[in-house]
Amino acid sequence: MRMSKKGILLLAFALLLSMLLAACASEPDEDGGTDDADTGEETTDDGDDAGDDASSEGDGQGGDLVIAKASDMVAFDPAGSNDVPSSDVQENIFERLTTQDADMEVQPSLAESWEQVEDDIWEFQLREGVTFHDGSEFNAEVVKANIDRVLDPDVASQRAFLYEMVTEVEVVDDYTVRFHTEYPFAPLPAHLAHSGGGMVALEQIEADYEAMENGEEPGSVINENPIGTGYFKFDEWQPGEYVRLVRNEDYWGDNALLDSVTFKVVGEDLTRVAEVTTGDSHMAYPLSPSDIPQIEETDGASVLQQPSVSLSYIGFNMEKEPFDDPLVRQAINMAIDKSQIIDGIYDGIGIPAIGPIPPDVFGYDDSVSGLEHDLEEAQNLLAEAGYEDGFSTTIWTNDSRERIDAATNVQAQLGEIGIDVEVEVLEWGAYLEQTANGEHDMFVLGWSTVTGDADYALYALFHSNNVGEPGNRSFIRDDELDELLDAGRREGDPEARQEIYTQAQERLTELAPMLYLHHQEHVFSVRDEVKGLEVLPTQILQLKDVYIEE
Repeated sequence: MRMSKKGILLLAFALLLSMLLAACASEPDEDGGTDDADTGEETTDDGDDAGDDASSEGDGQGGDLVIAKASDMVAFDPAGSNDVPSSDVQENIFERLTTQDADMEVQPSLAESWEQVEDDIWEFQLREGVTFHDGSEFNAEVVKANIDRVLDPDVASQRAFLYEMVTEVEVVDDYTVRFHTEYPFAPLPAHLAHSGGGMVALEQIEADYEAMENGEEPGSVINENPIGTGYFKFDEWQPGEYVRLVRNEDYWGDNALLDSVTFKVVGEDLTRVAEVTTGDSHMAYPLSPSDIPQIEETDGASVLQQPSVSLSYIGFNMEKEPFDDPLVRQAINMAIDKSQIIDGIYDGIGIPAIGPIPPDVFGYDDSVSGLEHDLEEAQNLLAEAGYEDGFSTTIWTNDSRERIDAATNVQAQLGEIGIDVEVEVLEWGAYLEQTANGEHDMFVLGWSTVTGDADYALYALFHSNNVGEPGNRSFIRDDELDELLDAGRREGDPEARQEIYTQAQERLTELAPMLYLHHQEHVFSVRDEVKGLEVLPTQILQLKDVYIEE
């Protein structure tokens, strides 16, 4: 693989870090290597136990669960990031009004019930007797403050698009809140289940605004000491190493069984495998498909696979030549044989992606054919665009083995039609920042449709309002597509919505802002002593009922 000087230096650093990690089992890992980011898209600590040896539930349950992940989180603040590694930690600290089960059905959480009292008004009845980790009360005023903050332009939340249809959050009484929307919006309860709807303590919100007035960045107070209502609470974060959470003994419901959870950053794939085979970590992800046999042959460990609502893709920066030409983007789509990547890199795990919407998500339409592999037609399109002799470009990836391998495979395949591609490897945080700034040509990333609805699958990735950090890193701006995506949000009839999203997918086939690779399965390695683990199709771990069996 040919890399730039930057890529070589970063890879050398990663190799040096992996040797240090192997020598020191107390170092953690990260999860940005998954093909899912809310960037769709994706650690933890030194493995020392925190808290008591057994939970308050007794029966020998408890312990410190150590999870080796590929990427560190970006922010604790639910309004301050839109990536899976951050969401994975936020899930355990902050609760939302609603949540989702394993079937992606919306369930009660901090709201006990809700109804659409008018086409543009949703009313939520809140759970009473809930307190934050600082002892303050959860109520309707807190809900209003949180949603208002996400929508505040001064906060500039990457997750504002989730609630931008909300015109007012009305406090009816202490435990009743109404959401007034600009137009009827059926997926609102599902959007409130997103980690971007995490409820932060009111005093923290006020303190954060005060810090902003003194020149601090939004979220600075919350990121320093996050306070939610969740069954775990924040203990310690060593950036690049680990995050440790401990059980919230004053939780409003049944307490978590674990004493603590440590998200340990372990960036190198083989080191994560070693973490589980040696028992230094109880589980690790992502697990490379090529490493599955090693886990399966390890006594005391097994492989957990979970079908997903995720998409892995290669995006084009449509603001840069030659990717501002749809013929070039279509040519690259048709030049790539996805089976080489799915079978050769992912060992056949997952299914080819025809478009951006996963099959189990509302709005998917299997009648939209997409752009099929046709090398001769790809060359014709390049010639028509004026690039008969090809051109030179770069493809960026973070330091995930599969993503690097996918980039290298694309490099080789595009070489067959005269496109000279240089692979550059970036650290996760820098990767998110620089792709959000539009500094890239092509890039490898992923997106997880955590709401189970086409609005989330398409609006963040392709609407011109969301260019950059919220998700539109292809920098696509298309009036016709915007109109369809706006109409999909406003339409209440499911059949009419489906037709709108079918048209949107057909338009995306013409525009070809990205090469859709596959809808993957999430693959984890887990020690046998870990009991009660559940993983959602979004990849988010459900840890409340997990315990370690001694």
